[in-house]
Amino acid sequence: MKLNGAQILVNCLQSEGIDHIFGYPGGAVLHIYDALNACDKIKHILVRHEQGAVHGADGYARVSGKCGVALVTSGPGLTNAVTGIATAYMDSIPMVVISGQVSSAVIGNDAFQEVDAVGITRSCVKHNFLVTDINDLVNVVKKAFHIATTGRPGPVLIDITKDTTIAKIEFSGYPKSINMRSYQPEIKIKTTQITKAVALIVQAKKPIIYSGGGSVIGNADKILRVFTRHTGFPITQTLMGLGAYPASDKQALGMLGMHGTYESNMAMHDSDCIIAVGARFDDRITGNLDKFCPYAKIIHIDIDPSSVGKTVGVNVSIIGQVNDALSALMQALKGKQLADISQWWAQIETWRSVDSMAYKTKAGVIKPQSVIEALYEVTKGEAIVTSDVGQHQMWAAQYYLFDKPRRWINSGGLGTMGFGLPAAMGAKLAAPEMDVACVTGEGSIQMMLQELSTMLQYDTPVKIINLNNGYLGMVRQWQEFFYDKRYSMSYMDALPDFVKLAESYGHIGIKVEKEADLKPALIEAFKQKNRTVFLDILIDPSENVFPMIPAGAGHHEMLLAGRDDMASTNDEGLNLV
Repeated sequence: MKLNGAQILVNCLQSEGIDHIFGYPGGAVLHIYDALNACDKIKHILVRHEQGAVHGADGYARVSGKCGVALVTSGPGLTNAVTGIATAYMDSIPMVVISGQVSSAVIGNDAFQEVDAVGITRSCVKHNFLVTDINDLVNVVKKAFHIATTGRPGPVLIDITKDTTIAKIEFSGYPKSINMRSYQPEIKIKTTQITKAVALIVQAKKPIIYSGGGSVIGNADKILRVFTRHTGFPITQTLMGLGAYPASDKQALGMLGMHGTYESNMAMHDSDCIIAVGARFDDRITGNLDKFCPYAKIIHIDIDPSSVGKTVGVNVSIIGQVNDALSALMQALKGKQLADISQWWAQIETWRSVDSMAYKTKAGVIKPQSVIEALYEVTKGEAIVTSDVGQHQMWAAQYYLFDKPRRWINSGGLGTMGFGLPAAMGAKLAAPEMDVACVTGEGSIQMMLQELSTMLQYDTPVKIINLNNGYLGMVRQWQEFFYDKRYSMSYMDALPDFVKLAESYGHIGIKVEKEADLKPALIEAFKQKNRTVFLDILIDPSENVFPMIPAGAGHHEMLLAGRDDMASTNDEGLNLV
C-alpha cells in the first residue's frame, strides 16, 4: 500500500516506540498533523510556544531516559525552537526535533515562513538532515534516532519539505538497525589505559572521584556507587551529575564548583588523584585554570574523545561508556591494596566542619534556603525537581539532597531561563506517579508562563515553587559584588499577582509571606495530587548564594557567608577563604 511521507514518518515514530510528541502545528507540517490525528499510539502535547515543546521533550527525555521528540513548523516555528535545541545540546540530551520546511521548489526564494533550518541549527545539534526526497525519509529517521541516542547523546534535527510529506511511495517497513560508516560511536575500552589508571589509583593518598552528567545520562549510577564504596574514596558531583551518587551518603562531599561546598572544592584543590567520571571540566567547575588542582594526576573517563583534554590536560584517558570503564576498573582493582587514606579523610572532615551551607535566619523574613529544606522534608527527598536558572537553581541544587538519578532536571550548560515549567510538564508525563516540583523565580517563570495552559489541558499536575525576591537574583548578586552595587535593570517591577494568574489558568494559587506558613502551604500543595499548585513565596530580596568562587579565583579561594573571620581579601576586595 502506498503511503504519503507524513504517514511514513508517523509509522517510523511508532516503530521507534515513541509515545509522546510535543509540538505546535503550522502550514508546513499539516500533513504530518493529519497523519498523527489517525494514530492512537502517539500522544501529541499541544504546547503554547515552540520553545516549550522542545523543553517539554527535554524534560521527558531526562526523566524517562528515552529519546524526546518535538514537532514544529517552518520559519518562526523552527527559530522559536532553537533555544530548546541548544539547551538539549549543551546537556547531551537525546532528542529528535522534526521541523517542517517549505516545498523543495521554492527553497532559497524567501518563500513564506522559510528559514535555513540546517544552517541555523548547525552549531547546536549533534547532526541535522534536510529531506527533499520521500525515498530518503525512512533511512534519515532511523539515522536520526541512532545518532541522537548513541555515543554522547544529543539533539538531531530532521527538516522535511512539505512536498516530501505529500508525495506517496510503497512503504516497505522500518529497518531494525542501520550501519553508518562515518559514525561508529561504540568504543572498546583499552586495557592499557585501565592498567595505567589502576597504577595511579593504588598509589593515591588524596584521591577524589569527580562525577558529572555522563554518570546520569549513561545510567552508570549503580556501578558508580559500587566503585565509590569499594574504594572508600570521597566523591563530589557536578550540577548535572547530582543523584548519580546519594547526596546523603557519608562519602559524598556535595556539589563541586562555583557554588559547591567548601569541602568538595578544597578536596579537589588538594587532591593528588582525580577520577573524572563523565564530566567535561567546564568553567563553572574548574574556576581559574591556572590554579586548578595543581597537585593532581587526572584520570578522565568519557564517551566523547573530543571532551578529553579539551580544557584540562589529563594523565590517563579512558574513552568509552562510563558503565564499561568503571566495571573494567573494578575488575582490575580486585586483589589490589589501596593506600591508607585515613589522614585524607581526617582533613576532609576538618573542611566539612566549616559547614559552608550554613545561613543566617532573620525574624519576619523567609530565607530561600529554608524553602528548599522544607520542600525536601515535605517530599521526603523523593520528588522530581526541575528548575529554571539563577539563584533559585543553585539553592535547589545545594539544599535538596538528591539520592537517585534523573530526579534533578535543570539547564546546566546553556543556563536557559524558562526551562523549568515545560520541563516539569515533560517530567510529569514521563513519570505520572511521581511528585514533580518546579523551583523557579519571578523572572524565569514569566518566560514560559503560557505553558500553564498546556498543563491544564493535558492534566500534568506539578507544584510550582516561586522564590519571589523581586529581583533577577543572580544578576543582582553579581552587581553587588562586582559592580559596586549598581543595580542596572535587575529589579523586577510591576509583577503580576501570581495567585490570580495561576487561578486564571485553572490552577490553585497560594501566596506565602510568613515563615510559619511555609511548611503548611507546602503540605497542602502536595496533598493536591491532581492539581497544579502555584506557591508564590516572598523571600529575602537581599540573600546571596554562598559558597561562591569568584571569577579568577581557584577552588581554595572561596567566598563564604558570614566567614569574614577566616577570610583574606583579593584584588577585587572580596573576602576569600
